[in-house]
Amino acid sequence: MSVLDQRGADPRKPLPGKRPEGPPDAAPGTTKSAPERARPGRRGLPLVLNAVSVALGIALWWALASAGFKLPPPPDVVSRAGTLIGDGTLAEDALASLTRVLIGFALGTAVAVPVGFLMGWYGILRGLIEPWIQFFRTVPPLAIIPLAVVVMGIDETPKIFVIFLAAFLACVISTFQGVVNVDRTLIDAARVLGAKDATIFARVVVPASTPFILVGMRVGLGSAWATLVAAELIAAQQGLGYRMQNAQLYYDLPTIFVGLISIGILGLLMDRVLLLAERKLTGWQERR
Repeated sequence: MSVLDQRGADPRKPLPGKRPEGPPDAAPGTTKSAPERARPGRRGLPLVLNAVSVALGIALWWALASAGFKLPPPPDVVSRAGTLIGDGTLAEDALASLTRVLIGFALGTAVAVPVGFLMGWYGILRGLIEPWIQFFRTVPPLAIIPLAVVVMGIDETPKIFVIFLAAFLACVISTFQGVVNVDRTLIDAARVLGAKDATIFARVVVPASTPFILVGMRVGLGSAWATLVAAELIAAQQGLGYRMQNAQLYYDLPTIFVGLISIGILGLLMDRVLLLAERKLTGWQERR
């Protein structure tokens, strides 16, 4: 039997005179993957770099405050944070803001994903919906606040609606692009194998669009937090944005910084949750 015949008969057997692939110290029939060959020290490197970056940022902040810039030094901000934590103000404000962001973001994402899929899958619906999406994208959600107050009143509804709109507009475009960018070859191959539209949509389009959806969700989350401060101008009595706006009247810079840092930390934690979900749901993607 020739070498080609041997390869065709059993592709798992190595060719005569050729050693099995893999590192010299690997056992016969086994190979080591790239993650296993990675140095253990590299796993903790991002955390170390993050810690160094935070330390450098605080040092720069402290240096600017000491140089005469109108910035409160870190000890003053820490002291004010301790006061706000001690009397429960910071916890109440953080809970109020987090509730508004979560509700608005969840509603915006829940509406944006199906609308984005419909726009990408059906050309007729794309033609009907896309002009309105592009129109509202050019109107900042903050500009909707006066209209929202007149139509919805001054309770929680207009605040959540403005946050919802910011998250929706960011996520719907990303979902739409994810559906449009699905490789046409995959869809044609599924049709050749006899798959119906529902099967193609569930087994091909949705998995291929998932990375785009998750990126859109992360962008929408950032937009939701960015809109929060303005949304809490609508007759709010609690919230990080409300506390910052109230502190501005008294030129209370430490309280403003406490609000900024709290929003940044909460947003960062939520973004890390979405990033973890992205890694779990898109493990098939190649990453650097």
